[in-house]
Amino acid sequence: MTAVDIKLPWMSRSDRRRWRSARTISDLSELMALWLEGKIASRPGYQPRYGPDDETAHLVPSLAALCRAGYVTTCSQPGFAGTGADGLWWEQRAAVELVVTDPTLFHRLVDAAYAAGLFVRINDYRPDGGVQEEPVVATTRDGEAMTAFGGRISRADMAIQWPGLDRDLYREVSTGTYVSIIAPEYGTPGERLWVTLDFLTGQRQHDPENPWASSTRPADSASR
Repeated sequence: MTAVDIKLPWMSRSDRRRWRSARTISDLSELMALWLEGKIASRPGYQPRYGPDDETAHLVPSLAALCRAGYVTTCSQPGFAGTGADGLWWEQRAAVELVVTDPTLFHRLVDAAYAAGLFVRINDYRPDGGVQEEPVVATTRDGEAMTAFGGRISRADMAIQWPGLDRDLYREVSTGTYVSIIAPEYGTPGERLWVTLDFLTGQRQHDPENPWASSTRPADSASR
């Protein structure tokens, strides 16, 4: 008989313990980086025992570097333009959503994105209201909008995205700022988004073609 790899529809006890034991944003960021790299099978708010989608495999080094620089990535996609499995024309903007709780890291991220001409959307959930900027369409199918980055975040969204966290850490994450960075261009030209973010984190250095090569300190050198 041929062995079948069956993925159980729940997170393992060991993974649950790891995420529940996180106490700081740094702890949470490191766990997210390990999940991206395939070293943890499951993460909160995502289908258990599944890693990132295949289309984002080449983004893992950039996303893990963002996490280890103090950001928590929650969603991303590459730039793409072409015929989909349904035979229709699909276009994607490269995009990423992150949670930021450190003001210094927040301003460094937003300043770098604006300087590179990228779209920025800022959203946060707070009981007494917060910034809720309009979303940006990030994927189209035959010219019709399919998905967007940014948009209103609710209490229900937080509960779905971060189940099983330590109570104090959940409070910190749920009152943090969600930042969506989106390339203006559809397709592979928008992949420059990852170059900009790699310079921000120190993942890439010494490229004279990138204006951030000499003017931006790596985010991991920031005070936290």
